[in-house]
Amino acid sequence: MIIAGLQRLTLLDFPEHVACTVFTWGCNFRCPFCHNSALVLPDKIKGEDMMDTEEFFAFLDKRRGRLDGVAITGGEPLIQQDIKEFMRRIRSMGFLVKLDTNGSFPDRLREILDEGLADYVAMDIKSDPDGYSTAIGVADAPTDKILQSIRILKESGIPFEFRTTVIDELHDENTFEGIGKLIEGADRYYLQMFEDSGELIEEGRFHAPSEEKMQRLLAVARKWIPNAQIRGDK
Repeated sequence: MIIAGLQRLTLLDFPEHVACTVFTWGCNFRCPFCHNSALVLPDKIKGEDMMDTEEFFAFLDKRRGRLDGVAITGGEPLIQQDIKEFMRRIRSMGFLVKLDTNGSFPDRLREILDEGLADYVAMDIKSDPDGYSTAIGVADAPTDKILQSIRILKESGIPFEFRTTVIDELHDENTFEGIGKLIEGADRYYLQMFEDSGELIEEGRFHAPSEEKMQRLLAVARKWIPNAQIRGDK
């Protein structure tokens, strides 16, 4: 595992659980609005930011009884060749596992779910099919694999969510009509307002939508997913 960061405590990343968050390095997408380019771009990787796997497990061992689980995010965790072994070891210590993914590795996702290695999955839906390549910064978007992952999660029987980071310049009502058709019937779908971290892959191009626009997009999403929410709304 290439571990590029650790948040030692989170009450937000793993719904209804006290957890830590592990950040893996590397991603097959180049979303221009990615808020953490240091986890994606090879020229930004810093050796001093890396964490040895055994160091992580030593930390986890000391948190028995204080943490419920581990949220694994990225980058894209499923790009890691030993991700299943990593998850197995976490679970063997008695911790729950939450996995974040962009959905582009459906075969690996299915294996993880079939082995019961994840207790919760959050999958990013970057755009509707027509806008996917622009949203992920890759010429040939793997939309067929995205669709496979959506189906796998719907059929999995484990808790999961879909989520979309909303960019004013990239998303409109038509986008969310398309997204709604992709994930119709999902129990949980969250619209997340874009925030400029100052570490974007492409700085200066993107902005958060207005609150009014977020509400319009939410109304479109709710035509397909009635329980859709704006993350952070009460």
